[in-house]
Amino acid sequence: MRQFDVLVWGGNDSANSPEPFTPPFTDKALGWFYGNDLNSNVENSEAEWLVLVHRSIAIDRQFLNELAECIAGYPMVDAFAPRIHDVQSGKFLSGYALNKKAGLSMLCENAKMRFVAAPHPYIAAFSRRIVQRTGRLDDVLAPSVQLADYAFRMLHAGGKMFSVPYLVANTQDASTPGKNPEKPQAELQAKNDLAYALVKSFGIPQNIRFLARNPKAFYFIWKNRKELFEKRDKATLLSKFNKQDIAELY
Repeated sequence: MRQFDVLVWGGNDSANSPEPFTPPFTDKALGWFYGNDLNSNVENSEAEWLVLVHRSIAIDRQFLNELAECIAGYPMVDAFAPRIHDVQSGKFLSGYALNKKAGLSMLCENAKMRFVAAPHPYIAAFSRRIVQRTGRLDDVLAPSVQLADYAFRMLHAGGKMFSVPYLVANTQDASTPGKNPEKPQAELQAKNDLAYALVKSFGIPQNIRFLARNPKAFYFIWKNRKELFEKRDKATLLSKFNKQDIAELY
C-alpha cells in the first residue's frame, strides 16, 4: 500500500483544459489524482493517508516528509490541518477553531499544537482508517465548506484533527488563497452551507448565537430542516463525540 495519495482539485478538470494538471514529481510510494469529483478519487485511492489539496497549493517532497514525521510522532491522530504559507503576502493561514459567534475562526499565526475543528478549505490530510469510518464528502455543499463538514463528521466517527505549526505547504507563486474571489451570492451560499454543516454535526443549540447573527442562514436551515435532520441522524448515529470533546475545539 502506498503511503500517500494526493487528491488535487480546483480549476478546469476536463480533458481539454488549457492548463492540464501535471504532477510535480513521482514516487512509488505516492499516487496522484486530479479532478473536482473528490468522492470518486477518494474511492479510487489506495494509500494509507489522503492529502486533499487545491491546485493552488504546492505539494513537494519536503511537505510530505514533514507530514510523515507528524504521522510517526502522533500515531493516534486521524487527520492533520496543515498551515498554508502565502508566498505573496508572507502570511500563514491555518485551520479553524469553533466560534460561537462566527461559526469558525482561523487560528492565529503563532498558535501552538492543538486540536482543530476544521482545516483550511484548501488542504487537509486524512488517514485511510478515518475515511473508511466517515464515508463520502457531502458534495452538495460549497467547495469551501466540504472539508470542514467532513472534519465535523469525522469527530462522530471517533477521529480528531490536529494542527502542527511546522507542517506547512506553500502556495504556488501566483496564488493568493487568503483572498476570497467568490461573488456575493456565492459567499452567501458558503455561509448558508457552513451553517448547514455546523447544525448537521453539532445541533442548533450549540450554534444558536451564530444563527442569530445570520438570519438568512437560519432561514436556510429552517427551509431545509427535513433533509438536514435526516443527515444529522446519520452523521451522529453511534457517535463517539461528547460535550467534553467539544471544549477542545474552541
